[in-house]
Amino acid sequence: MTEKEKMLAGLDYIAFDSELTKDRLEAKKLCHRFNQVSPDDKTQQAEVLNELLGTLSEAWIEPFFYCDYGYNIHLGENFYANHHCTILDGAKVTIGNDVLFGPSVTISTAGHPLDSVTRNTGLEFCKPITIGNNVWLGANVSVNPGVTIGDNSVIGAGSVVTRDIPANSVAVGAPCRVIKSVMSKEAILSPLG
Repeated sequence: MTEKEKMLAGLDYIAFDSELTKDRLEAKKLCHRFNQVSPDDKTQQAEVLNELLGTLSEAWIEPFFYCDYGYNIHLGENFYANHHCTILDGAKVTIGNDVLFGPSVTISTAGHPLDSVTRNTGLEFCKPITIGNNVWLGANVSVNPGVTIGDNSVIGAGSVVTRDIPANSVAVGAPCRVIKSVMSKEAILSPLG
């Protein structure tokens, strides 16, 4: 099994394997191209993102955008990421419809062993991240490996999301914790029948 196959299967892998290093370099070249496109040339931006990302629907991503591989990033409809978004996508990153990222959001599927001897071998791991529909991540939010954020949730600026956040939640802090629930306008207006 190659290191890339291990990574995609969710097993520990060596990130500086030649195939993975080549994949990251290709993604970095595409990110560089994207980040150099004139802000008014949405057609060229979309072309580069279509080449870079695994699934791209309707998205507006402000430069500067960075990712590790790109092919593990799957964006729903009406996605917006403000400036300086970073997605480390060794594992699959699935982002739903109508999602907003504030500036400097970091999504990281990658992690390293706590034991320094093992860590120094270059071994790493990655766990998928899922962000539901109608989610808003405030400025400087970090989402850690393996996290799922439920539909209609809001994550406050500066939060570090280390565990799953249920749907319809407002969560803040480091580590991020749910502070209240929110209901959609439709839920409030519908009869209790």
